[in-house]
Amino acid sequence: MKIAFTTSGNDLDAPLDSRFGRAPKFIVYEMESGAFEVVDNAKSMNAAQGAGIQAAETIVRLGASCVMTGHCGPKAFRVLSAAGVKVYSIDAATVSEALDRFLTERIAPLDSADVEGHHV
Repeated sequence: MKIAFTTSGNDLDAPLDSRFGRAPKFIVYEMESGAFEVVDNAKSMNAAQGAGIQAAETIVRLGASCVMTGHCGPKAFRVLSAAGVKVYSIDAATVSEALDRFLTERIAPLDSADVEGHHV
């Protein structure tokens, strides 16, 4: 299973970004191997419109089963949900803290977007 995290950094100690569509990067963590890859999100981050949709399409293409982020808007949430990707809103300081909490706590996925959109 692959988990995508929103971040601005390049490793598991990087800060978790509270924005989904405009997060600078994603870290995609492979649960079975413990390996991860850093994926640049500059194209979506700098988009005038549709950042969430573009970012969601990237996550779907990468094959992630779920996303850990601070917040997710309605358009991105619809794309992710349609593809079967679960969205988790988490207030962790780092990617590794978010991963640890995901593995040890019962965190429920979002049922819907938790912001209206254009979350800055």
